[in-house]
Amino acid sequence: MTPEDLVYALFWSDSARSLVELALGFAVAGALCSGYQLMTMQPASFRLLHEPERNRALAAVPFLLFAAPFIIIRNTIRGARLEGRSFGFAALAAFLAGFWSLMSGTMVAMTLQAIGRIVA
Repeated sequence: MTPEDLVYALFWSDSARSLVELALGFAVAGALCSGYQLMTMQPASFRLLHEPERNRALAAVPFLLFAAPFIIIRNTIRGARLEGRSFGFAALAAFLAGFWSLMSGTMVAMTLQAIGRIVA
C-alpha cells in the first residue's frame, strides 16, 4: 500500500464515521422529539427549561441535550415560513444544528460502542 492510499483510506474512514455520527445525531433527535410529542400531544421546545417546578426543568436538560438539533431545525423552518427570515440566518442555524448533531451522535456512537452494540 502506498502512502497516498493509506492517507486516502484514513481520511475516508474518518469522514464516513463523522457522516454516520451526524446522521445518528439527527435520527436520535427526531426520535426523541417525536416520542415526546406522542406522549404529551405538544411539540418539544426549549421552554421545558422554564418549568415552574425546578426538578422538571432539570430533568429536561438531558432530553434537550440530544433533542436540540431537531428543535433548532424545526424552529428555523417555521421561522422562515412565518417571519420570512433571511438565508444567512437559516444557514447559521443549520450549521449550529449540524455541529450539535455531530457531537450528540458521537456520544451516542461511543455509548453504543461501550456497551458492545457496535464495533469500532
